[in-house]
This record gives sequence, C-alpha cells and structure tokens, in this order.
Amino acid sequence: MALDIVDLRSFYDSPLGKVAERFVGHVIRTRFGPCVGLSVMGIGYATPYLERFRGEALRVLAFMPAAQGVVNWPASGLSASALAEPTMMPLPDSCIDRVIVVHALEVAEQPRELLSEIWRILTPGGRMIAVAPRRAGLWARLDTTPFGNGQPYSLSQMRELMRDALFSPTHWTEALYVPPFEGQIFLRSAGLFESVGAKLALPGAGVLIVEAMKQLYRPIGVRRPALQHLQPVLGARPAGIAPS
Repeated sequence: MALDIVDLRSFYDSPLGKVAERFVGHVIRTRFGPCVGLSVMGIGYATPYLERFRGEALRVLAFMPAAQGVVNWPASGLSASALAEPTMMPLPDSCIDRVIVVHALEVAEQPRELLSEIWRILTPGGRMIAVAPRRAGLWARLDTTPFGNGQPYSLSQMRELMRDALFSPTHWTEALYVPPFEGQIFLRSAGLFESVGAKLALPGAGVLIVEAMKQLYRPIGVRRPALQHLQPVLGARPAGIAPS
C-alpha cells in the first residue's frame, strides 16, 4: 500500500519523527560524508535526510512516486522535488553520484525494477543508501509510523535484492532501537536506547540500512564444456589397418 504524502509529512513534524530523522540521518551523513561537487538524489520521501547536503552538493533532487504525492521542497527558493515513476525516471544514464532511498522499497510494486533504475542513473562507482523496515523489528509491526506500512525486509532478503540489481553492498547497519511510541519517557531516553542497542547489536532495531556501490559490469557465469560427451571426429589408427 502506497504511503500518503500528508501522513509522511505529519510524521516527520512529530517528536517521534524527528527522533527517527536524527538517528537514520546520522547514519546517512556518516556514510556519505561531504558531497561537495556531487549530485545527490532522494527517492521516496527523503527530504528530511536531503537537507544535510543542500549547502554543499552540486545539486540535490527529490523524486517522489505519483501514488504517494509530492510536496514543494525546499520550502524557499526553486523547487527541487518532482513526481516521477520510480522505475522510469526522466534522467539520463550515469548522472547521479549519490542516492538515498527512504520509504520506497517497502511500498514499491517492483522493488527489483526500482533498484535497477537506480543502477542506471548512478555514475560509475556511484553509491546508494537504502533504508527499509526490518522484518523482526517493532517498528514494522505497528502501523502508527510510515515504517509500519508495506513489505518489511530481512537481511537475507535485502542481500538478494542488492545482488539481483547488480549492487555491491559495502556497509550494513541498523537503527531505531527506540520503541515507536510517543511517550515522553521513550522520547527522552531515545539517545540511550540507540547507543546501547548499537553497541550491543541488540535484535530490536526498526530499520535496516545498506550502503551499496554500483557494479560496472554484469557478471557472466563460466560454463564448463561437457567434454565427456564429445567424441573425436578423427582418431589415430595404426599404420596398415584400413578403416572398417
């Protein structure tokens, strides 16, 4: 089921949404680092995370699926957001250096095709960070946040998706160990939940975060010829013996 733009915007305006944006955004910023002179794009609803790169990247774009809806972003200046079909984006090949995928994979009807399209628009050696609800996490089991909608993923499912789309994962991590509740006790203790959960690698994280690099060449399987089934056309015969 597609997420609605109104619900997404309301969530990230809420205290719990700001907590989610802070922890997930910290991972994205740490992995991508400075993006001076690079083109950065978000797919799904990535604008809360794209804000970190606006002051340094060459260009920052936000593509949102039509079923979700679109909001004008940024709030001031020229708009950098647009409605787009995620599997047929109006961009040339190899034109984007960094891609952030948030609130997209879990609701995509064709997640493999979405990743294949991202592969197409990434520059050689370009990198993508994909965020998806973790199947075993509490956030995926409650529909009170956007992470509780759509298809959650296990680690093995994400690995299979990356492999099928010719991405090479370079870093795996998890985030959102804090329970998805608005209570003040949880919000005030969010930092403690996150630091303890990450240090001890506890199993309750809400999202999987994978950083992957575009493979430049499609791998080709090498087949062994079935030599045991081949018969020589000409064979050596002792001298003086005529063929039968």
